[in-house]
Amino acid sequence: MNKVNPYIFFKIELLILAICLFRLPASAQKKNSAFQYHIRKTTAPITIDGVMDEAWHSADSAANFFMVMPMDTSRAKLHTEVRMTFDNNNLYIIAVCYTAGPGEYMVESLKRDFAFQKNDNFIFFLDPFDARTDGFSFGANAAGAQWDGTMYEGGKVDLSWDNKWISVVKNYPDKWVFEAAIPFKSIRYKKGVGQWGINFSRNDLISTEKSSWAPVPRQFPTASLAYTGLLVWDELPPDAGTNISLIPYALTGLSKDYIAGTKTDWKKEIGGDAKIGLTSSLNLDLTVNPDFSQVDVDQQVVNLNRYELFFPEKRQFFLENGDLFANFGYADIRPFFSRRIGLNAPIRFGARLTGKLDKDWRVGLMDIQTGTSNDALTPAQNYGVLTLQRRVFGRSNIGFMFINKDATGTSTPGNAYNRNFGMEYNLASPSNLWTGKLLGLKSFTPGLKGHDLVAAAHVQYLSKYWTAYLQDEYVGKNYTAGVGYVPRVGYNKISPLLLHNFFPKGGDVLIHGIQLTSNYYFDENFKRTDNESTLAYIMTLRNKSTFTISGIDTYIKLLVPFDPTNTGKTPLPIGSQHHWNTVDMQFVSKPQALFTYLLEGLHGGYYDGYRTSLIAQLGYRFQPYVNLFVNSSFNDLRLPQPYGDTQFWLIGPKADITLSNTLYFTTYVQYNGQVKNINTNVRLQWRYKPASDFFIVYGDNSIPSPYTVKNRQLVVKWTYWCNL
Repeated sequence: MNKVNPYIFFKIELLILAICLFRLPASAQKKNSAFQYHIRKTTAPITIDGVMDEAWHSADSAANFFMVMPMDTSRAKLHTEVRMTFDNNNLYIIAVCYTAGPGEYMVESLKRDFAFQKNDNFIFFLDPFDARTDGFSFGANAAGAQWDGTMYEGGKVDLSWDNKWISVVKNYPDKWVFEAAIPFKSIRYKKGVGQWGINFSRNDLISTEKSSWAPVPRQFPTASLAYTGLLVWDELPPDAGTNISLIPYALTGLSKDYIAGTKTDWKKEIGGDAKIGLTSSLNLDLTVNPDFSQVDVDQQVVNLNRYELFFPEKRQFFLENGDLFANFGYADIRPFFSRRIGLNAPIRFGARLTGKLDKDWRVGLMDIQTGTSNDALTPAQNYGVLTLQRRVFGRSNIGFMFINKDATGTSTPGNAYNRNFGMEYNLASPSNLWTGKLLGLKSFTPGLKGHDLVAAAHVQYLSKYWTAYLQDEYVGKNYTAGVGYVPRVGYNKISPLLLHNFFPKGGDVLIHGIQLTSNYYFDENFKRTDNESTLAYIMTLRNKSTFTISGIDTYIKLLVPFDPTNTGKTPLPIGSQHHWNTVDMQFVSKPQALFTYLLEGLHGGYYDGYRTSLIAQLGYRFQPYVNLFVNSSFNDLRLPQPYGDTQFWLIGPKADITLSNTLYFTTYVQYNGQVKNINTNVRLQWRYKPASDFFIVYGDNSIPSPYTVKNRQLVVKWTYWCNL
């Protein structure tokens, strides 16, 4: 194994990508161009009340949906009818979703941006440039909870995005009706474009049926923009006009650090954001003294990993068109990671220019200035990012990124700057069967020269029966992403995956398959350092519950000292070698039940000893007002001295209480035995107007035994979204 050259695989990937590239121009036609919805302007007023009144009768109807799940070979059994219209200010939509019987619908709660698989819902996907790469998504569940997000990479939805629009869901004995008005100022589109991509999606848990207006193969999400139909404007959509939004905030709060013994700190702050539509598809975001105290807390985990964990960005300022910045590279090679900004020092001000220049060009430009940290250990920093993306061959694109991090107000030469330059090619075939990436990066850091490059590539084939994936990565030992997420450097990596699915013609099993995955790591001299291979059997029942059993083979040669308990004990030495096998079983219950659960058990070796892990995720809903959830895990490590026997509990109960679709109460308690911490977060949110909120947030961290409060805070925050 030590003599394997990863660049053999890299060359294979290049060859496959080249073959796919040759085929693209000959097959770049839009798949569902025959599915066209003609939208006409209305002169009658539309009242958003969930009633199909006379104002809708002149609009065309989209019905006769196709089944996507459980199989994609027939029309949908449940009937859905959609109509759209518009006036000078808003895009209107109404969807009539017929049910199997009176009151037969399933939802978690009335909370925004619900989990798709756990709610009866109607969602639609807009691609204003018909570029089949990015767009917007709106919808609601059967109780009226809203869903909105930006779309990227041809079929993914970022639900962190939030904007101003209104909707109502009304329930009837045999159906539920969704009606919405979306201001043209809330979406980005090019003036004069008369055809947009569009698709409508319906999910019904009781019948286990997912359907769409334009047909989508079952291996892809209904959000896949490669399979949208056409929204044909009989009269061009209006110019959104002056598009300026001011979003000020004011807050007050109390905080106290009990460990340091300091006095209670009374915080009073004002600040805000502004959104300026330079064109109908290009937006300028400005922020001054932003505050993110209302952002959801991260879910704690037991960390038995040798490298840094990743937590997603949740702050509103970074989210619109965030894929331009955050999705450059790979999951473990991110040259830009916005959570690095403002981590140890406050953000003073920032600006972001993002959007489309035309159908083929997207641009992202960001500049952010932070202040000095309270302890003066972190100097003020300036972060500048430029990214450009050019669409090619229908759905593929070529991207460019430049990142600059400069310390301001400091004379320390070693920390003066860090810069990254990179380019990537993203392959996406018209049918989405072939996807891939070629990536190259170089960093510039004072005192580091050579071995500062990244070269990576992958290619994937995804059909109903087969999934084949091959990825190669090289990261030099001196590559430095000062504002990125690159937990490991100085390695080559090869990651193959092969999956085959079987579809029984009858019985309780809907689909089952065998999957083989591997991750092989080598140092820069192509000597193996570690690898993990997994053989898994995956089964999905017709009621959507799933069962997975896996066998895992792991080998690790430590390159840095490591404590396998991650509790600060004497680490294992560099160069020590460890090999073990593990068996893992997981069962996920059917999502349409009021009581849902995930159960997982793992047992096997672990660094010259043994590890047993038990995981349980339990949920119960009193629909549509209360959703209770408990995430728990138990890890039992049996290791030789000096580690001995170690047990970790992680318990995280959460309660979402939604008194209406504008008033949310969330309580989150997390006990982490590994770090001996109890974290409590309580948040009340009142959306008193669209996109305008009032928050009361309480949080504390405590030591469990003997119970001692480490810090505590209470914040009251008001925000208001004002369109000029």
